[in-house]
Amino acid sequence: MAMSCKDGKLGCLDNGKYVRYTPEQVEALERLYHDCPKPSSIRRQQLIRECPILSNIEPKQIKVWFQNRRCREKQRKEASRLQAVNRKLTAMNKLLMEENDRLQKQVSQLVHENSYFRQHTPNPSLPAKDTSCESVVTSGQHQLASQNPQRDASPAGLLSIAEETLAEFLSKATGTAVEWVQMPGMKPGPDSIGIIAISHGCTGVAARACGLVGLEPTRVAEIVKDRPSWFRECRAVEVMNVLPTANGGTVELLYMQLYAPTTLAPPRDFWLLRYTSVLEDGSLVVCERSLKSTQNGPSMPLVQNFVRAEMLSSGYLIRPCDGGGSIIHIVDHMDLEACSVPEVLRPLYESPKVLAQKTTMAALRQLKQIAQEVTQTNSSVNGWGRRPAALRALSQRLSRGFNEAVNGFTDEGWSVIGDSMDDVTITVNSSPDKLMGLNLTFANGFAPVSNVVLCAKASMLLQNVPPAILLRFLREHRSEWADNNIDAYLAAAVKVGPCSARVGGFGGQVILPLAHTIEHEEFMEVIKLEGLGHSPEDAIVPRDIFLLQLCSGMDENAVGTCAELIFAPIDASFADDAPLLPSGFRIIPLDSAKQEVSSPNRTLDLASALEIGSAGTKASTDQSGNSTCARSVMTIAFEFGIESHMQEHVASMARQYVRGIISSVQRVALALSPSHISSQVGLRTPLGTPEAQTLARWICQSYRGYMGVELLKSNSDGNESILKNLWHHTDAIICCSMKALPVFTFANQAGLDMLETTLVALQDISLEKIFDDNGRKTLCSEFPQIMQQGFACLQGGICLSSMGRPVSYERAVAWKVLNEEENAHCICFVFINWSFV
Repeated sequence: MAMSCKDGKLGCLDNGKYVRYTPEQVEALERLYHDCPKPSSIRRQQLIRECPILSNIEPKQIKVWFQNRRCREKQRKEASRLQAVNRKLTAMNKLLMEENDRLQKQVSQLVHENSYFRQHTPNPSLPAKDTSCESVVTSGQHQLASQNPQRDASPAGLLSIAEETLAEFLSKATGTAVEWVQMPGMKPGPDSIGIIAISHGCTGVAARACGLVGLEPTRVAEIVKDRPSWFRECRAVEVMNVLPTANGGTVELLYMQLYAPTTLAPPRDFWLLRYTSVLEDGSLVVCERSLKSTQNGPSMPLVQNFVRAEMLSSGYLIRPCDGGGSIIHIVDHMDLEACSVPEVLRPLYESPKVLAQKTTMAALRQLKQIAQEVTQTNSSVNGWGRRPAALRALSQRLSRGFNEAVNGFTDEGWSVIGDSMDDVTITVNSSPDKLMGLNLTFANGFAPVSNVVLCAKASMLLQNVPPAILLRFLREHRSEWADNNIDAYLAAAVKVGPCSARVGGFGGQVILPLAHTIEHEEFMEVIKLEGLGHSPEDAIVPRDIFLLQLCSGMDENAVGTCAELIFAPIDASFADDAPLLPSGFRIIPLDSAKQEVSSPNRTLDLASALEIGSAGTKASTDQSGNSTCARSVMTIAFEFGIESHMQEHVASMARQYVRGIISSVQRVALALSPSHISSQVGLRTPLGTPEAQTLARWICQSYRGYMGVELLKSNSDGNESILKNLWHHTDAIICCSMKALPVFTFANQAGLDMLETTLVALQDISLEKIFDDNGRKTLCSEFPQIMQQGFACLQGGICLSSMGRPVSYERAVAWKVLNEEENAHCICFVFINWSFV
């Protein structure tokens, strides 16, 4: 057996004899190793001939050296990985100990206050007011206010406000100034995004996050200060003034505007002071707060159509971490003036969970995403040659364009046409900035003359439907709500070009995944709608339409998450600076009540209610735990590049189109509603469907008949028990039709997980879409055997999920499923020991 040696100068042969290499020989071998770490026998002999210095070494000795070298490299990488994990765990342990100390201080403070209040509570029979409580709770504030010097717009006055902001922020970040409770559904640990907490019983809404980031503190500060790059609702941040401080820090005056997330609420703006400084222990602090007239500081006039909100002391505490990276504490504390919006929307502005999801956790995700991209130096391009930074920029452009369409600011050139009180609002924009890049030249030299962008938008209230499930259905079943002619019209201004990218997905809607963010909270993809449009030079020949699509908020269990599906037609060349006219959907949960966990395959019941597919192909997990979410608001916006003389015609068309979408969404939402599902006669739980039970029995009988062994390990009595055991089988079991182009008709839970799909969407996936080239060749060669012999065993390989993720499997077995008349009903596959690559 080969043995490793630290310096690589010794090798050991099977007979126990050692070979000592000279430094020159080691250097030559190292050069060869970097070119070819695992040379074949022929290659090793060739190396000896090409390098005279190795001529006295036997090929077997060379083989042993390369084995040892690969072993050392593997050990080095593993040691490096373990050291990184150890550093992360050490830092996390330090973070958790600090959090534990803070919680102990909070408990002690609450016990002390409780004891004091008990001692000084007045006799209920006496109406006299006892001010002793006030002395404990508020006297310190009065003393602080009296000790503060007069504050004004002078540098000294601004520095006084900045120092007070710093002290208040630190008391929230590491102290007990705010009572923090753990964010529902967020458990701290080495694999979590961080420690997330929300406020309880304080003024406004507040959220806090603590986490480890693989970036240096100065880089972290640079990223978090660039708020528009990670906070999607941030329209702009303008630095009005910068003042250096004696301690090397800076005081900045900022004006910030936020987009409104829906057409039913006005946007917010802030007049802020931001203080950046370094503490004595080397920690870097960036803290902010609103400037108010009561502080006698500089003021900012109110801006028309914006609601002036208040940011209480917030910010970022960034500490260097041993071994590299940073530990960051984030605090967001705001008063968003909830009274300025309709009552139904106020939970959106009064929930600390919503603030945590869209602001606090968004900052932490951005930092972790960038840190991950920095460490993965080889990553970095996907099938369309895009690096992560370029994809982030594209997703930012999509989100920003959708926000612009929803808000329709007049200073960007938007104006309302028709009745602004209509259920669907129509706005137009003819400003040069908006139109820049839209007038692309077609392949034949002709150019469209789009000189106006028209937007149709509306908002609607949804009852008792989970946003994530509804959005997933809209994504997977575009034909249920989209009009092919409108899709073609949306893409009319985009030139036609060849596209050689390989894609896979749902039927006529083909999907190419581009990228996922941390925790798969957001992903981008290219949608290919086949043969929907027409090339401008030939109005008869159909062409494919490409949409760049951004999906987020697909996690049903995330509290306060906004779900978005935003898309824009693109040129097939897919340039980084391609013009984008985003359209899409945004669904925001309004109720903060914790939702019960529901199955990701809830769309099964929707398929039943909409009469999609045959009853024999519908099965899913138990639906007894229906979601109890109550209300959410959906905002819809569609943009069109048009010619000015077509404005009235397109406006009427767009208005009717959005109304049609609203009607479709209401129908889908009703079918998804748990109350509707429970009231439907004939809709049973999947494990109680007779057709599914019969199919499960046929699958197991056919497997036993061909293979001579049982498919299910446990003895199953009765059809329902067979289906239950089949459904929970650890291997992926998938059935496909026996057509010229086989499509999947049934899968157990493991099969749905492997394909990353639902039972309804499963029926839109063809068999050939999940295999790579080698898998398709193997399948083609084995298919005749399956049809003639009845079964075939397939070697292990790689297949693809519906999301385009590679899945490896150890081996697979395929067999014909026979019905009671011994006729072939379908073909069943079992993928053994599968896992995502």
